[in-house]
Amino acid sequence: MPARSPSRRPRPQDVIDAVVRERPSAPAGIKAPGPLLMALEGRAPWEFAASIAAVPLLRKLPRGDGHRVLVLPGLAANDLTTLPMRAFLRDRGYDALPWEQGLNLGPRPGVLEALRERVHALRRSDAAPVSLVGWSLGGVYARELAKEMPDSVRCVVTLGSPFAGPPQATNAWWLFERVSGHPGPDAAMQAALREAPPVPTTSIYSRTDGIVAWQCSLNPPGPLAENIEVHASHIGLGLNPLAMVAIADRLAQDPACWRPFDRSGLRGLFFKTGGTS
Repeated sequence: MPARSPSRRPRPQDVIDAVVRERPSAPAGIKAPGPLLMALEGRAPWEFAASIAAVPLLRKLPRGDGHRVLVLPGLAANDLTTLPMRAFLRDRGYDALPWEQGLNLGPRPGVLEALRERVHALRRSDAAPVSLVGWSLGGVYARELAKEMPDSVRCVVTLGSPFAGPPQATNAWWLFERVSGHPGPDAAMQAALREAPPVPTTSIYSRTDGIVAWQCSLNPPGPLAENIEVHASHIGLGLNPLAMVAIADRLAQDPACWRPFDRSGLRGLFFKTGGTS
């Protein structure tokens, strides 16, 4: 796919800035999750326990091909939070790597530059594209990196990432504002953020997410974009056994003949068709 002219697409740093700067009116019907869903975020430890209990079943999933997978944490989180996910991916045969940028505090100077250089370095060392898995805000970084360097990115998987809605449709807006310090709206940048990368892109989301309104995590229809719904908390998405199954399945796809997630058979009991209704 031909690269777009810089004049036609905002720089990734500008787009990341926009997600923490914009404060538009929320579209009708999209509100931040209510108190009950926020309270249900306390189930995250149980999701982690479920993943541990499911290890014998998770080890029956097809093994990967060994390609590099860069895992990006969410807002105010670091590589420690993605350790269980990376351990699972390594067990499945992938070279799962931390992002090595400390706490994810939003659009700090140099973060995207460092990630961009890292993806380039991994691409050069293996002569193969790297997959990007991003949790919450980490998924926003992953999508923008893939838009900028599609030749270096094999696929993108996001978990509860708020790329398709206004910041106030999340319960973490106050934290965005506090750690970023970027006032001022920019609707054009927010529109650019919604565009899916030109590589296979999967959004894993939950309608019972207590932090991000689930509508904010929906990819628009496209030949390389999909949505997979799981029952999970926001904090537990990166620990949830169903999310692990979906991530492993997506990473095992050959980008040259990519197909949407198969929900046939028993999977239909656990995974719902992603949609806006």
